[in-house]
Amino acid sequence: MAAAGVLLRDLRRLCRVLLFLSQFYILSGGGSFSVEPSQPLAQSDKDPGPTRTFTVVPRAAESTDIPPYMMKCPSNGLCSRLPADCIECKTNFSCVYGKPVTFDCTVKPSVTCVDQDFKSRKSFVLNMTCRFCWQLPETDYECSSSTSCMAVSCPRQRYTANCTVRDHVHCLGNRTFPKMLYCNWTGGYKWSTALALRHTCQYCDTSF
Repeated sequence: MAAAGVLLRDLRRLCRVLLFLSQFYILSGGGSFSVEPSQPLAQSDKDPGPTRTFTVVPRAAESTDIPPYMMKCPSNGLCSRLPADCIECKTNFSCVYGKPVTFDCTVKPSVTCVDQDFKSRKSFVLNMTCRFCWQLPETDYECSSSTSCMAVSCPRQRYTANCTVRDHVHCLGNRTFPKMLYCNWTGGYKWSTALALRHTCQYCDTSF
């Protein structure tokens, strides 16, 4: 029994010594681990794989173009005095020629106008005379001239002119129309000479 007790005690001492030596070996660096990346990880560092590309599309710029008719439209003026190019009216041809008539009108986009009380309006009533544009007095429209015919010819020559109604004048139908006019070009003659020659041709032109 005594010998077995001694052997057990010596065995315990030996285990303690071995445990101490193993701990000392690990703490001294002999048992450190070197962690190296695996092959798939190293491969991923070299080849990042497919990349995503993003295309930035700029926003379309907002249109800031000014309508051509705005050059003729005064800002904050009386609606009833706006040029014809600045308004749209619900006209009809059932009125009596030469008589006063009223039409409902609205201003075009971007156009601003006021009424008699200086209140901003988008719609208003327009007062005008019932007549087509080609029936207007000659002072209410402008016509193109011609240099291909002469005023001193006998009988007097006419040419087809393109006439356009003045901006502030309101009428029915097309604001541009053709019209037969007498030639007004002297062809180098003085006006006094042209008038004298014209009077000598009165018998050739009964409408003169």
